[in-house]
Amino acid sequence: MENTGSQNILVSIITPCYNSEKTIEKTLACIEHQTYSNIEYIIIDGGSTDTTLERIKKHRDRLPEKLVVLSKKDHGIYDAMNKGIRIASGQLVGIVNSDDWYEPDTVWQVVNNYQGNPYEVVYGLQRTYLDGREKATLIYHHDFLPQQMITHPTCFVTKAAYNTFGVFDTQYRSAADYDLMLRFYESKKVVFTPVLSVLSNFQLGGMSSSQIGVRENARIRYRRGYMSRRRYYFVTFKSHLYEWMHR
Repeated sequence: MENTGSQNILVSIITPCYNSEKTIEKTLACIEHQTYSNIEYIIIDGGSTDTTLERIKKHRDRLPEKLVVLSKKDHGIYDAMNKGIRIASGQLVGIVNSDDWYEPDTVWQVVNNYQGNPYEVVYGLQRTYLDGREKATLIYHHDFLPQQMITHPTCFVTKAAYNTFGVFDTQYRSAADYDLMLRFYESKKVVFTPVLSVLSNFQLGGMSSSQIGVRENARIRYRRGYMSRRRYYFVTFKSHLYEWMHR
């Protein structure tokens, strides 16, 4: 397909948040400083009881003109993401959590590298932080999705892909993104386009949430036939043991 980088396509960006007063302003700032202007920004707040909404309001004049802010109790982060996806009107949809942030040229890089396919995922390098310190910059190629999740915080997905292949499965607490990307991958209809530039800065979570992710990822791979039963039981046992030893 022809590259669409010169076209001024609409890009929707979703930020799910809940009681994010300590971190959300950095996320808001990264949207304000994008070098690409045709952005629809959708904030899905889970009914925050701190000053999150006030901080969003303070940034209103600097955020994109196409701004949607919804605040209502939800059923977790993937439910919030799904709400945002359903109302997004952009051709491409990105998700940046309320403690993460994009590079200033992230959206420009995505649009410039987008190949124009109806079903496409554009993704790139992710810089990760742990306890405020940079830990790694990485990318995993989509050819190895059955073994390793790609850098989901960097992903921009065509709205048509969500419409056709579905959104996040909310039965998962930590690995619905992996389940979704495998759904795209297994369809053999979705084009994955890697970008060798940093697109997202990601704050690593706590040990407990990471171990939930380890177990859910293993369950997804086992159910799809990418992991043996023996290996699945070993990974699950090891994860529980690691969690118990680090309490």
